[in-house]
Amino acid sequence: MRRSFLLVLALLFALAAASLHSASATTQGAAQASTTGITRTTIKLGATCPLTGPAASYGSICRGMGAYYSFVNSRKGKDGKRGIGGRKIIWKFYDDAYNPAQTVQMTNKLVLEDKVFAVVGSVGTEHNLAVRPFLNGRKVPQTLVSTGASYWGLEYKKWPWTGGWQPDYISEGRVYGKWIAKNAPNAKIAIFYQNDDYGKDYLKGVESGLGAKKSLIVSKEHYEATDSSYASQIAHQKISGADTWVLLTTPVPTLRAIGTAKALAWKPDSIVINSVAATDAIMRAAEQSAGAAYVDGDISTAYLKYPTSPKYKNDAAVKKFRRIMAKFAPGANPNDLFYYYGMAKAYDSVKLLYLAGKNPTRPSYRKATTRMDWVNPFTIKGVVTKTSAKDRFPLDQFKIIKYASATHTWTETGKLIKGR
Repeated sequence: MRRSFLLVLALLFALAAASLHSASATTQGAAQASTTGITRTTIKLGATCPLTGPAASYGSICRGMGAYYSFVNSRKGKDGKRGIGGRKIIWKFYDDAYNPAQTVQMTNKLVLEDKVFAVVGSVGTEHNLAVRPFLNGRKVPQTLVSTGASYWGLEYKKWPWTGGWQPDYISEGRVYGKWIAKNAPNAKIAIFYQNDDYGKDYLKGVESGLGAKKSLIVSKEHYEATDSSYASQIAHQKISGADTWVLLTTPVPTLRAIGTAKALAWKPDSIVINSVAATDAIMRAAEQSAGAAYVDGDISTAYLKYPTSPKYKNDAAVKKFRRIMAKFAPGANPNDLFYYYGMAKAYDSVKLLYLAGKNPTRPSYRKATTRMDWVNPFTIKGVVTKTSAKDRFPLDQFKIIKYASATHTWTETGKLIKGR
């Protein structure tokens, strides 16, 4: 009798345990299902990029990210699963033609219709500012934005769901100012910048870097992103007598500005080109349109390895980049630096997803952006991807680089510089 009672009691305990386990599994499944953009087999990410318009060359950033995500989906990780812990990355990006109004429309589509988990790597300062309130209001991560505006690292308390990636423009501009003050202490400086937060951040940095030598600036002219001619502004800069020209411009305007200077028979002794426009494609085009003299010896900065540099011909990360390009972006230009930039950014976004946990949520992913600490193999040796609760600038180190028309490539010079 006693034995029968104990058997019945044991059976009741077993049934209760099974019921609790089932309830727990159901709760976990429901919680997982409630995470927008995440299923057991997929993670949906999105972005906006200019595939057309005045900054269409930036479109390669989103395409480069896509190539890397395809690679991640195809290979098995350390856990033996493909993708991110067995979840395939679904990558959605739309053309905003570098128009903030269209950025708003396309971001709404990503969030409200496509229901992405996070917006990652969207291009443009004004464009990301335009959607920041919407994304933060809905607590949708807006991470690793493709712009170096200082906002992303400085305003995290007000906009906790937004974060940057690359070194900020103020820090980069400060490096140019210090370089000029040291290497051309008697220069007459002309600055040509884009008339928005992008250009003004750079300008602020250059003036800060010059310090007491800010008086060396003899001309400041700006352009609008929609302008098709800069003849008037650059004619004024020529008349100023400037011998050092600082271009705080996006790729196509950089090429147009150099072409205009050539047409006006103005050749400054030194030309500084901000990093976002210092691509091989732009420099080659400038050589063809204005001549080697306009680009030989030009100065810029870099935090990523240049895949076209002889120095990195046998570099493991650059070789990996080319393999991924060949397989997942066939027909694309393997020397397009924006593809490389996109791939480097995608690498960090994948690391973030792992850091967010086995079953990522938007809050865990946002928290992960404050705990980044690793070396991205696509960056220059010594550069570290690192953030903390009080430091939201993931990358803040770079080197001065100089362009040589004889080899059609950039060469790193000097030591690694910390921006902040």
